[in-house]
Amino acid sequence: MTPIIECVPNFSEGRDLQKIDAITKEIQSVAGVRLLNVDPGKATNRTVVTFVGSPQAVVDAAFLAIRKAGELIDMRGHRGEHPRMGATDVCPLIPVSGISIEETAQWAVKLAERVGSELSIPVYLYEAAQPNKDRSNLSLIRAGEYEGFGEKIKKQEWKPDFGPSRFDEKRGATVIGARDFLVAYNVNLNTTSVRRANSVAFDVREAGRIKRTGDPVYGDIVKDDKGQPVMIPGSLKSVKAIGWFIEEYGVAQISMNLTNLSITPLHIAFDEVCRKADARGIRVTGSELVGLIPLRALLDAGKYFLKKQRRSIGVSEKELIRLAVLTMGLDELAPFKPEEKIIEYLLKEKGDERLVRLSLSEFADETASESPAPGGGSVAAYMGALGAGLGAMVANLSALKNEWEVFGDWADKASAQKKELLSLVDQDTRAFEGIMVARSLPKSTEDEKTARTLAIQEATLQAIEVPFRVMQVALQSMDILKAMAKDGNPQSKSDAGVGALCARSAVLGAYLNVCINASGPAKDPAISSMVEEGKKMQEEAIKKEKEILDLVGLSPQ
Repeated sequence: MTPIIECVPNFSEGRDLQKIDAITKEIQSVAGVRLLNVDPGKATNRTVVTFVGSPQAVVDAAFLAIRKAGELIDMRGHRGEHPRMGATDVCPLIPVSGISIEETAQWAVKLAERVGSELSIPVYLYEAAQPNKDRSNLSLIRAGEYEGFGEKIKKQEWKPDFGPSRFDEKRGATVIGARDFLVAYNVNLNTTSVRRANSVAFDVREAGRIKRTGDPVYGDIVKDDKGQPVMIPGSLKSVKAIGWFIEEYGVAQISMNLTNLSITPLHIAFDEVCRKADARGIRVTGSELVGLIPLRALLDAGKYFLKKQRRSIGVSEKELIRLAVLTMGLDELAPFKPEEKIIEYLLKEKGDERLVRLSLSEFADETASESPAPGGGSVAAYMGALGAGLGAMVANLSALKNEWEVFGDWADKASAQKKELLSLVDQDTRAFEGIMVARSLPKSTEDEKTARTLAIQEATLQAIEVPFRVMQVALQSMDILKAMAKDGNPQSKSDAGVGALCARSAVLGAYLNVCINASGPAKDPAISSMVEEGKKMQEEAIKKEKEILDLVGLSPQ
């Protein structure tokens, strides 16, 4: 897998769009980098930029952006709500795929060294890139902010990891590191009081609050044997939080960093803030995401809120996202556009879903055109998606009157199968086009002939693997359809039967494509194995179809 990393630099400018545009143009000038999101904030006077690419390309783009930010941003006149210490305040690298956090940290060190030596900016390493764990925490490094940095940098314990040990009044200092995916998330409150917002923030953040005797705000600080303040931990692990007032919106917010979504997911953070705020007589009115979020976070949130309503979770991806946005009020302050906020959606190429985005009539017209693609393979995958979709429908209808959790799980599995089969519609056409491209390669010399032959073999294998996967998923969907025919809503059993017809046709249709693409002269053991396994799956699909139709009571004679 090609190594891909994400970079999310935070620049201390959120109001001058010309400066922001000049910085992002530097990023876009690097080949192999894709700019995903630019999120300026007027109140914070800060812009969060997100881009991805190969490690070397990302490091090159980050360096150019840091250089340009240092030229355009003058920290001597900077004011904003968010803590900051430099023109490029923080620049984390995040592993996306094909690379470990340790390897990503090595690239962060390379970037930091280059910024320090070539730009003469004081640079501090943080998180996974910082070997000294006593100074790896971002908030600790940034304590005192820009205004206190002139004295801080003089202390030996705060000597920069790279760059000069002197205060750069114009550019400040920069923190560069490597971390896991972090979600910046703000929850809106029906108050303007920063003090009350902070009270809720201290209730939920992992670090908690300082323990005091008597009055929780003005009482004496309780200290341990070493003279350090004793902390009362908050209720959420892997969460950092503070309260602030955003004049632009006229509300106070709980500003959170969710540093590990597997420990504290987005929906749990939202619900806990609601609970703690309510206990203090404060109401949550909505929330906002700063930057991007993984698709899984919103899907998990949608399922969580459906379960709280004792409803089936087997609905479409679009519906899960809509419910998550609605419940958490993610569109209260500004429209929430999934295509601009969800990282997987931004990474999709334009042609990834060309066929499945067509209307039914457009897909039928495209199939009937003179073009050989989409052909039988894509149609087989689509039939499979329809079959799995009917299984999800029956399960969802059954969940309304029966054991909602059991049928909800069936519906969830069927929806996942439907989603994968839909993706295989376009994958099959792309695989066919790959064969055409390989066959069009030049063959004038022996080297060209060898390269062309190898390309055709690789493309052919892909053109077999895709319909083979269609067979696997469509066959799996028949287990759900059988369960729905047996135990589902009696009034929807015929729908399960139609689903079985679709699934069986998908398996047999995909097998035709496996066989035709495997009929070439090259005999690959992997291809032979798929042909044999496909034959067994075809027989199994015919058998399961009969079992389902018997349960429905409509088995053809």
